[in-house]
Amino acid sequence: MRLRELAERIGATLHGNGDIEIRNVSSIAPATLADVVFVDDVRFLEQALECGAGAVIARESDLPANADTIGKPMLIHANPRLAFARAAEALRRAEAVPGFVHPTALIEQNVEIAADARIEAYAVIGRDCRVGARSHVGSGCILGAGVTLGEDCDLVARVTIYAGAALGNRVVVHAGAVLGSDGFGFARDPESGRYVKFPQIGRLRIEDDVEIGANATIDRGALGETVIGRGTKLDNMVHIGHNAQLGENVVIAAQSGVSGSAVLERDVLVGGQVGIADHVRIEEGAILGAQSGIPTKKVIRGKGIVFWGTPARPIAEYLRELAVLSRLARKKRE
Repeated sequence: MRLRELAERIGATLHGNGDIEIRNVSSIAPATLADVVFVDDVRFLEQALECGAGAVIARESDLPANADTIGKPMLIHANPRLAFARAAEALRRAEAVPGFVHPTALIEQNVEIAADARIEAYAVIGRDCRVGARSHVGSGCILGAGVTLGEDCDLVARVTIYAGAALGNRVVVHAGAVLGSDGFGFARDPESGRYVKFPQIGRLRIEDDVEIGANATIDRGALGETVIGRGTKLDNMVHIGHNAQLGENVVIAAQSGVSGSAVLERDVLVGGQVGIADHVRIEEGAILGAQSGIPTKKVIRGKGIVFWGTPARPIAEYLRELAVLSRLARKKRE
């Protein structure tokens, strides 16, 4: 798109020629005239201005005194990294290709597919499904009966969505993810010692602007709903158990697990390999450090506070405990 339009899309102030056509984002070294780059550190501004990019995103405070004489167009934004990410998204959406259903795709009865949606090779769309405008169902994806896919979604490849799941708008799901599978719930028969499966007949609801990493798994509710709130981002190989409730803008790093009926309120941050037991509540804005463990029914409270260890506690407390253990160990050696 024209640089002028891109500036408007990302909320930046344009300095220079707005008629340049921008096609891609790029790092500084390989950039061409059709690319836009960004500078988040003033040390790299000169390099960016001398590279082949068509435009540079930077802070106004980082511009040199002779900024008016710079020949290269500039997009001025208080947060260049954020503006660059928005530019990448805007350019990706501008690349949208016409609607298409591959001849090898299997489309069952009573399916609604928007005219500009794309269904790739060997995808399976179950009965009563809905695929929204400009959404993409990649090769080998399977949508069970009654799945709803909103607008501008992207199922990259080999994504499996169980029956009845509902995805909002602008949801991205990477390869191999499984959404809406049965939760891990059983009732034990004390006489025989056998486990009888507890009904897993609820549903999964994923709100707008969610991104789900490769090989992530999310269980549907046992009897109610599993909910993934708007703007939440799940890394690769994250597991979310049945009936879990994730608020808006929750971020969970790779290999973490959230057990059934846990609640993570809005803006919670979870590091890698964190284990969250059932019926836990993580309150708004708390931060769980990597490899932390949260025991059953525990409540974590503290906006902006980092919790670490197993069982997780505020990091200052955890580090004091480590220091005491270290001193005791040293005395024992002496």
